Amino acid sequence: MNIFKRLFRIGQAETHSAIDKLEDPIKMIEQGLRDLHTELDQANRALAEVKAMHIRRGNELKQYKEDEGAVHNKSILLLKKAQEGAMESNEADTLVKENLRKKAAISKKISITEQEANALQTQVTGLEGNVTKIKSSIGQWESELKTLRARVKVSNATQKINQQLMKMDSNSVAHMLERMKDKVLDEEALATAYGEMNKQEESHEEKVNKLIDDFSAEDELAKLKNQLGIENKSEPNVENDNTNPS
Repeated sequence: MNIFKRLFRIGQAETHSAIDKLEDPIKMIEQGLRDLHTELDQANRALAEVKAMHIRRGNELKQYKEDEGAVHNKSILLLKKAQEGAMESNEADTLVKENLRKKAAISKKISITEQEANALQTQVTGLEGNVTKIKSSIGQWESELKTLRARVKVSNATQKINQQLMKMDSNSVAHMLERMKDKVLDEEALATAYGEMNKQEESHEEKVNKLIDDFSAEDELAKLKNQLGIENKSEPNVENDNTNPS
């Protein structure tokens, strides 16, 4: 019993392996479409040939019926001439008998040709049905192939995304987020540092500008004359300014 179970498991494994090795469904459908197009070409060719034979038999049937009518009319004309005395009755009977034999042969040809024409018409109807069926199958398969291609694209994209997500567990994602946060904090700190540096440079420049604005050429001239011992005549006389006229 164990041996049979083991053989059964081996058979199952081989079956699954064979299924896994099946061709790509898209390629299988494409090959099926190529086969259908080949069958359609063959069916159209056979249909054209059978239609041509049917047309030919129809033309032959028409001609046989015209010949049959012509022989029948000649027989009537001969009998009328014999009745009117335009020709001997025996001669007329002989010619009419010959025409009747011709008519009988033509009638057989007409019967055979009609049977052949009917058979060809049946073949034409069957081939037309096959052509219509093959065209319908091609249209259905092409529509399914288009849908399948779209589904395969979506499936492949989903599979790749899922594979990427499987590679990225929760710990790695959290680690990546922390690294991104640290990077953002570093960038923000660097931006703040540049901003403070710009403010410092502006403050230094403002101080220089203030010193320049506070500079007095008159005071500096007075200091220089004082160092040289030169009386500053431009200074106002305080005593004179304080003396009021009586």
